[in-house]
Amino acid sequence: MNKISIIVESILAAAVVALFILFFTFNPWAKKPANHEVEAAGELLPIAVVNTDSILTHYTLAVEASDKLQSQYEESMVKLDTKAKAFQKEYETFQKDVLDFQRKVEANAFLSRERAESEQAKLQKKEQQLMAKQQDLENLRQKLSADFMNEQAALTQQLQDSVQAYLREYNADGHIHIILNDAVLMNKVAGYDITDEVIEALNARYKK
Repeated sequence: MNKISIIVESILAAAVVALFILFFTFNPWAKKPANHEVEAAGELLPIAVVNTDSILTHYTLAVEASDKLQSQYEESMVKLDTKAKAFQKEYETFQKDVLDFQRKVEANAFLSRERAESEQAKLQKKEQQLMAKQQDLENLRQKLSADFMNEQAALTQQLQDSVQAYLREYNADGHIHIILNDAVLMNKVAGYDITDEVIEALNARYKK
């Protein structure tokens, strides 16, 4: 996995982790579920566990969001790099022209003072143009960064809304007290993991 993929998936993962410690109102008259409650000391512990990494890996919306962010990031970097290289080349040419002008002044190569001043004015104008282009380049960098952050926020919100909506629907009868991300657990307990059915349901909903 390349560096860009790691960055993009880390962004999405951080947003999704917070979803899976959700507390629901417990309904003592709700139908007892078959797989996600255990009896301890005479009391029911209605708990379910999901694996965030699996959802990010197998939920189509999360995969497409990651791909879209990576594509946008790469396109932005190519665009910025192309303009930066063009600016660098123009700046290096300007530096050569400045050095050439200085050598001519030192060698009294100009036929008149007016000619020297005319060349100096051209260089000053070119310098101002380069400064403006440098500012444009910085503005572009900031815009591309803002666009990426906005797209990331929108996709993350879409992913959060989708997963949270399904989990609330899944637990509409309140039969589960807590849905946990297994990253917070020291040990895994069989019978609690609902990851596969959550992913299957999410993908079915998304396909529609």
